Amino acid sequence: LLNINVGGKLFQMAYKVAARYPVTRLGKLALYTDPMKKLQLCDDYSVQKNEYFFDRDPSIFHYIFHFYRSGVLWIMDEMCPSNFVEEIEYWGIHLKYSQRCCRILFEEKQDELGEYLKIQKELEAELEPLDSAEQFEGKFLGRFRKMIWNLIENPYSSVPAKIIAVMSSIFVLISIMGMTLSTVEEMKHKTGKMWMEQLEMICAIFFTSEYLMRLISSSSFKNFLRAAFNAVDLVAILPFYIQILFENLDEGDALYHEELHKVENVSKLGKVLKLIKLMRIFRILKLARHSTGLRAFGFTMRQCYQQVCCLLLFIAMGVFTFSALMHSVEHDVPGTNFTSIPYAWWWAAVSLSTVGYGDTVPDTVLGRIVAFGCISFGIILNGMPISILYNKFSDYYAKLKAHE
Repeated sequence: LLNINVGGKLFQMAYKVAARYPVTRLGKLALYTDPMKKLQLCDDYSVQKNEYFFDRDPSIFHYIFHFYRSGVLWIMDEMCPSNFVEEIEYWGIHLKYSQRCCRILFEEKQDELGEYLKIQKELEAELEPLDSAEQFEGKFLGRFRKMIWNLIENPYSSVPAKIIAVMSSIFVLISIMGMTLSTVEEMKHKTGKMWMEQLEMICAIFFTSEYLMRLISSSSFKNFLRAAFNAVDLVAILPFYIQILFENLDEGDALYHEELHKVENVSKLGKVLKLIKLMRIFRILKLARHSTGLRAFGFTMRQCYQQVCCLLLFIAMGVFTFSALMHSVEHDVPGTNFTSIPYAWWWAAVSLSTVGYGDTVPDTVLGRIVAFGCISFGIILNGMPISILYNKFSDYYAKLKAHE
């Protein structure tokens, strides 16, 4: 008998049983005749007891021991996949010796664990700052840049840093409110317009100062430009300066060029200027820097992009299918709005979302049956991914909050 001590538990196995699998560790132990080679396979050897000692997990070795006796490797659900794979690799046993059903479930569990660890790593990276305090050591104005970095990037480092973080969020809300009020008719007069312009200038100066402080305190200019939040900050301040540039161009063209084509250029500049002003709405994304909920939402969208794309594909299929059906049963009705399939797309999209504006409705019985099918399909379709997205969002939010 081959006496094997695994983690303090003794197992006995016939030499011929172990020798059936010569490529495994115990198979080599049974076949080798050189004592030095045998000692290389185990952690220790007792001459008095003729016992080979292995400093491994005895609970998993029960399944290894059962494999040598039966030729089948059993896998239990409660085992850690990483630990089990590490153990069987040590003993030289391949996963192919397990039953197909066990192997499929085990590989699924391995994939789930790998996905979980990947998401956990990405969640930790989500809250890790671009730089760290240690990266400023030995660099030009290191202490000064580190102080600015703590002030801007680490709101928990001091009371002034917390105040700046709160002020940043307040200025974002003020800027969005100012942009909203500037579209009100009463605020388009000279006095209201002047107040809105001054408010926009104050917000732009604050955002520019904040961006420059982040740029100065960054340890790597390249990494700074590649960061998503810094790109959002840049988008938040660029419209103000582009607007000033275009307004100067607009005035110059109006003063010095009276020709028709120059007037057309002025009108084009006005349209571009309106589009640039609209870009200020992206400032609201700056709130994500200080909001765990917004970060969790963005992280959920990135992780669930396959489910979201699948949902959009189903919606597109439903829109095309039900718009075609509705057109086929309603196109002969006098005064119908379903004159073509593209005209029916809006009705199908609104019905699938279960909003139902009622601006376009079927008139025939067959049309109403098609509409009922479209609404029912929309209810089922909307109900499927919501639970998945919500569960993932709540899970990611809790983990981000705990890590924060």
